[in-house]
Amino acid sequence: MPTIHRPRRGSLAFSPRKKAKKPIARIRSWRIDGEEPKIQDFSGYKAGMTHVLMIDDRPNSITSGIEISVPVTIIETPAMRAVALRAYTDRGYYGMKLITEVWADRDNDNIERAIAEGTVREIRAVVQTMPHLVSGIPKKTPDVMETLIAGGDVAAQLEYGRSILGKEYQMADLFAEGAFVDVAAITTGKGTQGPVKRWGVQLQKGKHSRTGKKRHIGNLGPWTPHYVRRTVPLMGQTGYYQRTEFNKRILKIGSDGTEVTPDGGFINYGIVKNGYVMIRGSVPGPSKRLVRMRPPIRGKPPLDAPAINHISTESHQG
Repeated sequence: MPTIHRPRRGSLAFSPRKKAKKPIARIRSWRIDGEEPKIQDFSGYKAGMTHVLMIDDRPNSITSGIEISVPVTIIETPAMRAVALRAYTDRGYYGMKLITEVWADRDNDNIERAIAEGTVREIRAVVQTMPHLVSGIPKKTPDVMETLIAGGDVAAQLEYGRSILGKEYQMADLFAEGAFVDVAAITTGKGTQGPVKRWGVQLQKGKHSRTGKKRHIGNLGPWTPHYVRRTVPLMGQTGYYQRTEFNKRILKIGSDGTEVTPDGGFINYGIVKNGYVMIRGSVPGPSKRLVRMRPPIRGKPPLDAPAINHISTESHQG
């Protein structure tokens, strides 16, 4: 008989598929460049999707110079506030270690003393969102996260951090229209699911499952080794994973969210009342999910601001 071969079902690239600990995505790597210090990410809340008519300005596209319809994601981006600064030292193989920190409501000179001693390698900022300004988010407790201050030397980073400590900053202060960003968020949770939904395995045929249980795998693997290997598709947590998508283009940064809100508001969200950012394509997670945007770590060069001719505001409720 011929050898039967087919690719395995379900990618192992994201294994183990564990549930995220919190709805705030964690960023572990940054693109460190530039001469001027600057905060390296901004956060907003996903409102929903719509579409726009724009002139295709991609140089190698077959529709270059032609008006096309593009799906976009609207992320509401009210101002953020820097509440603390943290100084880290490098421990080599063991990563970074916190030396000291300074908060906006109380001051100390420990951070300056650490810089004078030459032990500081990174300056990071603790920032928070302002969900009380967003009508579509059913909470008032801020989401707090840590972000890197990159660019220049450590002294310049500290001076920049001092200038924004306790103050608000906007999306337009960090990114421009036409630039690319990496988007990190927690995907939609689906709870515990079986191997058919979780891994995409085929349903068993009637001949192979006399008991009528068709939505399970045929066996757990070979006799040797005497354990179930990680490549075996099993039931478990589905969704609510952290995912990062690279090089998502910013099409528009606006201050009036009503110009992109559909008639009747976004489904499961409502009306965008603050500033917003328009991202080309889809973004991980459901509506109301916190989305973090950072400079592209793979270094895709920015494009000019696109020419948007029309933004669809037709009702999504039929």
